[in-house]
Amino acid sequence: MNKPKKVVLAYSGGLDTSIIIPWLKENCCCEVIAMIGDVGQQEDLEAARQKALATGASSACVEDLREEFVRGYIWPTLRAGAVYEHTYLLGTSMARPVLAKRQAELALQLGADGLAHGCTGKGNDQVRFELAYKAIAPHLTIIAPWREWSIRSREDAIAYARAHHVHIEQSKKNIYSRDRNIWHLSHEGGELEDPANAPNAAMWQWVVSPEKAPDKAEEVEIGFEAGSPVSVNGKNLGPVELLNTLNDVAAKHGIGRADLVENRLVGMKSRGAYETPGGTLLVTAHRELEALALDRETLHFQQGLAVRYAELVYYGLWFSPLRAALDGFYSVSQQRVTGTIVLKLWKGTMSVTRRVSPFSLYRTDLASFTMGRYNPKDAEGFINLFALPVTVRPKAKAESGS
Repeated sequence: MNKPKKVVLAYSGGLDTSIIIPWLKENCCCEVIAMIGDVGQQEDLEAARQKALATGASSACVEDLREEFVRGYIWPTLRAGAVYEHTYLLGTSMARPVLAKRQAELALQLGADGLAHGCTGKGNDQVRFELAYKAIAPHLTIIAPWREWSIRSREDAIAYARAHHVHIEQSKKNIYSRDRNIWHLSHEGGELEDPANAPNAAMWQWVVSPEKAPDKAEEVEIGFEAGSPVSVNGKNLGPVELLNTLNDVAAKHGIGRADLVENRLVGMKSRGAYETPGGTLLVTAHRELEALALDRETLHFQQGLAVRYAELVYYGLWFSPLRAALDGFYSVSQQRVTGTIVLKLWKGTMSVTRRVSPFSLYRTDLASFTMGRYNPKDAEGFINLFALPVTVRPKAKAESGS
């Protein structure tokens, strides 16, 4: 491994990155600069900065990336309708490129010659971070300790931390690997490693259980302009405040939990539990508004693109030409996705109670049972033409006698 002299580390203060600072100093004899990205994880980031310094970083900084994250990464993915394998709302996948981008930019500004991350050698995040590094600063050396050191498990990592007097919150009783940002909170490890096990009730930290949610239902109105959320209950809000507002109301009503087995990019299946309260409301509301405002051909075409967009985000290809090109498509297709959706929330469930758009393609005079402008005789010719492929074949078969 080409050992750099100055390394910028993507630092969170969690188990993995906490032990990387002393490991880098011991094994690479390099200066370590810790970058802490604020993507809305609602943690004491100043404490994390102080911890980085206490464990050997020459300097540490907190970068506020919340606005950029929501506006530049979450909203485009939402407009694309991108959901990975029907369920995963891509919370970690969207956050990695904004973190890695700022980390690489900081390294260039500071004259660093190396970048490091705490992603394991079996996960998707190593790909997401490193593809972003290569897109922004391809000449910098990348250090991925989980692919280099002798540590092979979280138990080993805990033992290393204790041996180096690094304070950590994990223990053998609290073994979960978690990632939180303004969009979601993920959980991996522990009993989740066996798909036959139900999640421990104490594992969930954000979304209340539906059984403990309020007995009274609540309605929330979400407003969109050109596919992006702009208001809650008639009040225009900035991206960060809007998402935080929806997180609060959805989490309170037990909405946003998911437990799934997914196909990792690196080849194996993994099991994770996710809490995505506000995001669950937004994905549902956006889909309902599209059903009202988009024509059939555009809507159906987008469904295929949504799968591909989700794969690009999940695979770490945020900075790829294809994803940028797809954003160009959505900038046109989403122009009419403007209006409001009202959702009724109750004990882990939600239902749509109101759909309004100035660009609605729903017309009562066409959709109602009263014929109005619709001439039913036109349907006869349409059916005859539409049926040609299925009628020609049996006629030809009868005529040939075969």
